[in-house]
Amino acid sequence: MNFSEIAKTELHLHLEGAAPPAFIRRLAQEKNVNMDGVFDENGAYVWTSFVEFLATYERACEVLKTPEDFGRLMGAVLEEQARHGVVYTEHFLAPDFCGGGDLGAWKEYLAAMTEAAKTSSVEARFVSTCVRHMGPEQAKITAMVSAETAGGLLTGFGMGGDESQFTAADFAYAFDMAREAGLGLTSHAGEVEGPDSVRETLDALKVDRIGHGVRSIEDPALVQRLADEGVVLEVCPGSNISLGVFPDLKAHSISRLRESGVVVTVSTDDPPYFHTDMTAEYRDLSEQLGWTQDDFDAINQAAMKAAFCDEATRSKLMAKFNGA
Repeated sequence: MNFSEIAKTELHLHLEGAAPPAFIRRLAQEKNVNMDGVFDENGAYVWTSFVEFLATYERACEVLKTPEDFGRLMGAVLEEQARHGVVYTEHFLAPDFCGGGDLGAWKEYLAAMTEAAKTSSVEARFVSTCVRHMGPEQAKITAMVSAETAGGLLTGFGMGGDESQFTAADFAYAFDMAREAGLGLTSHAGEVEGPDSVRETLDALKVDRIGHGVRSIEDPALVQRLADEGVVLEVCPGSNISLGVFPDLKAHSISRLRESGVVVTVSTDDPPYFHTDMTAEYRDLSEQLGWTQDDFDAINQAAMKAAFCDEATRSKLMAKFNGA
């Protein structure tokens, strides 16, 4: 099986976190920005803990300052995804990094990224995200600028960042605003924190999907709820292993969740930070867990059903995953 050629859908990808290291190094050289401590001797991102990962991530983002920078980044990331067979993707974009919550600036960034995405062979949509550890008041600003620009390629709203900060209910106002604007909703939960995080997110934010959610396996009642309600999990196995949520793929909960009737999808999260890509994810699932082409078709069909896109796009791409 040629894993790079399998058609794939990727729902959980942070645009800044997907920046190829070579792209960031080149941009830093152009801008004369010191990146000491961000890369190792082989040019890869350096971090050893979740806190260090966030710090390195934010340091790398320091060179991304203008709409043009983000347009170039969008092009580079989509080109990389195309190399690994991705035909549909949703990118998490943080307005806090694109104008700091200023509506006028955000529109310029969004226009640049949209223009870049429309030239790609990969069908892309955007999920605007608030950053949890920046707090609920900042999230309201993010939701406001997202609601004001909903439509086009911007079809979703979500939340990332440090899951241990604040409660899900603290962000209900922001999510209500995004919902009223017609945006699909997702939020990180059940990654670093346990199953209670997932339950609280479902109850307080009423999201359509959960980013990660893999620690739900620790609570059988929650697993049953996820299955009964058809909640879709955006699972990122390589990321979870790199961050120590599971020691290895065989210990990962993805197969157990799926066998319990939970809808799972597969993504890479922040691929260069976790030394992964969609080809590697599929290869590992096949070689270590025995997943077949039928399994890959099933998870991609599930991902397209859960995608924040129009029905015409959904129908067109669904055919790639059912042998049509």
